[in-house]
Amino acid sequence: MNEEIKEGMSNLKKGIIGVAGTMAAAIGTYVTTQFNTLMGIEEESAGAATEVVIDANQQQSQSNNQQVIINIPEQKAAPTQTIVRETVREVPAAQPAPVQVVEEKPETNAERMARLKKAREERNGGN
Repeated sequence: MNEEIKEGMSNLKKGIIGVAGTMAAAIGTYVTTQFNTLMGIEEESAGAATEVVIDANQQQSQSNNQQVIINIPEQKAAPTQTIVRETVREVPAAQPAPVQVVEEKPETNAERMARLKKAREERNGGN
């Protein structure tokens, strides 16, 4: 019984250490992801102005107050082809009648002796 108590306490210690390790990892992850917010540091990109790059052609057209009109031809769908193939479907032949199993009755000893004598006479008589 003393051994069971020691084993139970050992499992309890392992469980407590596991939970504490998991909590430490979770807190560390939270602190690293929220570091800037916790320290009161603001992101630089929040107040930064965006830079606009204008092409030379666009700059010239803007200075003349001209509108640029681009005509795009109507897009037509690619022609589709329909392929028709004829296939031959094989129809299975009619099922033949089920085979009837005929059981031969076993040969008796007397019938077997008569058959063997007849076969021996045919062999000897033919010579």
